[in-house]
Amino acid sequence: MLSLSTTVQTVLDEYINLFHEQFPETLEGLYIHGSIALDAYVDDSSDIDFITITNRRLTEKDRDTLSSIHTKIADTYKKPEMDGVYITRKDIGKLYHSSGDSAYNYPYFNDNILSFGDYFNFNPITWWLFSKKGITVLGPEPSAYPIDINSDQLTLYVLENMNSYWANRIQMMENSTEKIINLPSQTIDVEVEWTVLGLLRQFYTLKEHDIISKLGAGEYGLVHLPEEWHTIIKDAIHIRKNTRLNAFDSDRERLEAVIGFSKYLIRLCNSSGSLG
Repeated sequence: MLSLSTTVQTVLDEYINLFHEQFPETLEGLYIHGSIALDAYVDDSSDIDFITITNRRLTEKDRDTLSSIHTKIADTYKKPEMDGVYITRKDIGKLYHSSGDSAYNYPYFNDNILSFGDYFNFNPITWWLFSKKGITVLGPEPSAYPIDINSDQLTLYVLENMNSYWANRIQMMENSTEKIINLPSQTIDVEVEWTVLGLLRQFYTLKEHDIISKLGAGEYGLVHLPEEWHTIIKDAIHIRKNTRLNAFDSDRERLEAVIGFSKYLIRLCNSSGSLG
């Protein structure tokens, strides 16, 4: 099992202590997925993606207490941020329902806000990573839970995601180019990294039937995609590493490269099916 960095372990130790204080004899399991589980944690960039399992469902009555735990953690440790959800054992492996069904009312913490509802991150990628590479902080190993996600489900989800979320996002970006290029360069950096490396992660999954980190996906793209796209891929990689490449003459040129690359990659994935 991967060892956690000192910074991450410190935050988790504090979190566990606070949780035990506020919800005694309630915590059954704590698991880490995301970039940490992929051995791709980046200081001042990566989050602690967590799944907390409790022996009773936390409800709106617990909101203030649960929120206070995360507020104390966020006030003490500015980075890394915690990002995750509270569930019971029977919720493991469930998927997101966009209908907004009130039956799926999980507490989740995202962007420093505690919310209740259906959890947007319950998808085949999350459960695949949880079952294959999830890090156990407390509780039984992930293999002890019955999670039935196969590679076909994984790739089908990714392809659908590219043609819905990502295709719509790129269309909105293209329609809002004039507005975006007037934003601060640091804001545009976030968009470049999120889009380029996010799509490359999808490309990797479709081709390899597995999951990879953002940086790993960037390096993979440099090997498997035409050289004409290498500059924007390298730009995204440098942003992820908190450095600057300065390979473009303007933010407009950079944004146009992102849009062109994104359209190309989506077309490639659609024309090649699963790429397998």
